[in-house]
Amino acid sequence: MAESYIDPDRQAWEVFKSLPRDEPIQMLNLIRLKPKAEYPAGHPDHGKDLSGLDAYRAYGRTTAHIFKRLGGRQIWAGKPQVMVTGPAAEAWDLAFIAEYPNSDAFIAMVRDPEYRDFVQHRTAGVAD
Repeated sequence: MAESYIDPDRQAWEVFKSLPRDEPIQMLNLIRLKPKAEYPAGHPDHGKDLSGLDAYRAYGRTTAHIFKRLGGRQIWAGKPQVMVTGPAAEAWDLAFIAEYPNSDAFIAMVRDPEYRDFVQHRTAGVAD
């Protein structure tokens, strides 16, 4: 895996912010997990024998109330089994579609101070 795409680049974020603010948006999430979670020194979970999946589950548990408060919902989730059309090397551990009432709701979520604290679990567990 040459590059990792965990956060949007500046250009993609600017395009996202230009989306209409008055209609629902759906976001396809393709997740590749780290074999072992990588928490920064000083984090309560640093040095624990946690998998990337453990860390990603902690992210889901700790941020679910923020996601719901802002009107988000998961409309589909699954575990990809095979790449039928596309690069065979693109193997994903998890996939889901999240829906938000509008782009403002997603922006509010990622700017929420509590969310920003809990997103460390996502960073610790997700490779790509």
